[in-house]
Amino acid sequence: MTLLPPLLLALGLFCIWWSFWPREERVVKPSTPTWRDKLSDAIAQSGLGSISTNQLLAVSLGLGVLVFLLAMASTSVVPISFAFALISGYAPIAFVRGRARRRRTQMRELWPDVVDHIASAVRAGMALPESLSQLSVRGPEELRPAFLEFAHDYRATGNFQSSLDALKLRLSDPVADRLIESLRIAREVGGTDLGRLLRTLSSFLRDDGRTRSELEARQSWTVNAARLALAAPWIVLAMLATRGTSLQAYQKPTGVVVLIVGAAVSMVAYRIMRQIGRLPDEARVMR
Repeated sequence: MTLLPPLLLALGLFCIWWSFWPREERVVKPSTPTWRDKLSDAIAQSGLGSISTNQLLAVSLGLGVLVFLLAMASTSVVPISFAFALISGYAPIAFVRGRARRRRTQMRELWPDVVDHIASAVRAGMALPESLSQLSVRGPEELRPAFLEFAHDYRATGNFQSSLDALKLRLSDPVADRLIESLRIAREVGGTDLGRLLRTLSSFLRDDGRTRSELEARQSWTVNAARLALAAPWIVLAMLATRGTSLQAYQKPTGVVVLIVGAAVSMVAYRIMRQIGRLPDEARVMR
């Protein structure tokens, strides 16, 4: 007992001394999406949700190997066969990304109608789960399957939050992310500003879609010119591959260097033209 007061005094002095050295708060940086995350988003946005990222990569690898074997059988030149195998292997990924890009453009015109449907249902006194479920019948046809799956999930589990998470994963769209998070907050904290928020979001989406459509119409020629400039040398090379005498030059080290440098220059030039002419894509900050 005689040692207790000195120990308490020492502990108090130590706490006072410790208070002069506050711990620095750790800043949690948002994780950047990997190439697999972006590819998974592209698959979901393209409407091909039945295939996975691994399946798409397997198809790309298999197609590349098949084209390599066919090119070797017809030309017997390894560099040319490998070049066409790389192009063919990237073709499925390019197809999925192009389809996702076109579908995003189409969805951009549909999201204002979706927001208007939800706002009308909220004004009519419907609950948020029912407002989203009725989009499977009255919403745009392209989005009805996703909201029908949401209705099935909510009826099966009765959990609105998990059903929203599944809907967000199914859509993988930045506009859907904002809409879903707004509805989630309205469900949790309540409030009377949901209708005003939805009307503001609908107006913003319409203005953004109209502006993007005008800009994309003006810059489409730049993208088409970049694609033509990238494809033209390889089309000429494919035509030369039909003549056996023209392929002998590519079996030498100099020909291999020409192929590598040509591929690198084509890709760099294409990327530069795309960066100059492309519009910034809206990132999924609420994934």
